[in-house]
Amino acid sequence: MQGLPIIIKYLITLLLSMTPIIELRGAIPVGVAMGLSYFEAFTISLIGNIIPIYFIVKYIRPLFDFFGRWKPFKIVIDWATNRATKKIEESERLQNFTALGLFLFVAIPLPGTGAWVGSLIANFLNLPMKKAFWPLAAGVLAAGCIILFATGSVVTLFS
Repeated sequence: MQGLPIIIKYLITLLLSMTPIIELRGAIPVGVAMGLSYFEAFTISLIGNIIPIYFIVKYIRPLFDFFGRWKPFKIVIDWATNRATKKIEESERLQNFTALGLFLFVAIPLPGTGAWVGSLIANFLNLPMKKAFWPLAAGVLAAGCIILFATGSVVTLFS
C-alpha cells in the first residue's frame, strides 16, 4: 500500500471515515498504515467523518418515510424509532443535557458510538441542524484525538 499514489491514499482514508461503523476510528490507523503522516490521516479522517452528519440529521426522516412504505423496512424503522423515542422521552437528563450527551456519545471511541449513530439520535430528538452539528463535530474531533494518540502509541510501541 506504500506504493499507491497519494491521492488514492487520501480517497481511501476519506471514504473509510465516511463509512458507518468504521468511521475515523478505523480510517486514522489505516491512513497511517498506508504511509500518510499523522496530521494527514487525522485531517482527512476528521473531514470525512463530519460530512455525513449534515445529511443524516437533515435527510434521514424522508428516507425513513420513503422506505417505510414497504412492510419489511417499516417494521424495522418503526421499532427503532419507537424505541429511541421512548428512551428519549423517559430520560429527563437526556433532554436537559442533549448537547453534552451527544458530544460524549460521539467522543468516546467505542464501537457503535460514532457520528452516524449520534446523528441518528439527534434526528430522533428532532434537533435542528444548528443545535446538533457542533456537539457532534466536537465529539468527532475528540474521538479523532483519542484515536490519533492511540495509533501513535501503538506504532511507537511496535517500532
